[in-house]
Amino acid sequence: MLKGFKDFILRGNVIDLAVAVVIGSAFTAIVNAVVASIINPLVSLFFEADAAGEFGPQVTNIYGNTVTFPLGDLISAIISFLAVAVVVYFVFVLPMNTFKAHVEARKGTPAEEPQEEPAAATEAELLVEIRDLLARNARN
Repeated sequence: MLKGFKDFILRGNVIDLAVAVVIGSAFTAIVNAVVASIINPLVSLFFEADAAGEFGPQVTNIYGNTVTFPLGDLISAIISFLAVAVVVYFVFVLPMNTFKAHVEARKGTPAEEPQEEPAAATEAELLVEIRDLLARNARN
């Protein structure tokens, strides 16, 4: 039983997954800090965050009370998601992809253009070639 557990834990993909979770949680702190310190203040220039929950259609229920559908919270969540996605892409993914492309360009020689293979012979051309080979073999 312990041997099977040991084999499971020592598999490469389990270790990779554990490292990814740890790095992901640390990375989340960085992204949240960037969003909280840069993106949220920019959004608050145009949109008052405290009023977000009060924004939305209001309907009177059967008891005569007003019920608010808080679309402001949904809009805030969408804006936060887009802000995080923008930060992750432009601050982390794009520079890393550019760096990787730069490293690959320096590491390898420029790729030569692949040689074009000659076009396949048509059926008529193959039949003519077979006829010529048979005629040549018949003379020998």
